[in-house]
Amino acid sequence: MLDAAGAHDVRDILKELDGVTADVAGQEQAPEREQPHTIDVPGLLAEHLNATEVAEIREVLRGGRRIRRGQGYSVRVSAPLALHQAVLKQCAALADGGSTPAGRKAYRTYADRIAAVSTAP
Repeated sequence: MLDAAGAHDVRDILKELDGVTADVAGQEQAPEREQPHTIDVPGLLAEHLNATEVAEIREVLRGGRRIRRGQGYSVRVSAPLALHQAVLKQCAALADGGSTPAGRKAYRTYADRIAAVSTAP
């Protein structure tokens, strides 16, 4: 009579529920956050970025560690690669011909450091 009513054995129901919970658990996992990369930002770029409107960039620079290098300095910043690329875009004005040679060199140096990290395995 139970078979005619569509009743199931408890073990069958548990097997069905076990499969459903495994599917739901696989769908609810949050995507992995991008790992932070530590890259030195030349001081000339850091000074240029102090006036930027992007608060996230200013916060990252404030949290960085200042490292003395010869006559200048660098700011060691640990951030996701996407943020480093956004910082580089903010400094694009220093890469054009109207900038000083030191500004162009600082931009190239930072771009090279980002490229080295992005191509590393």
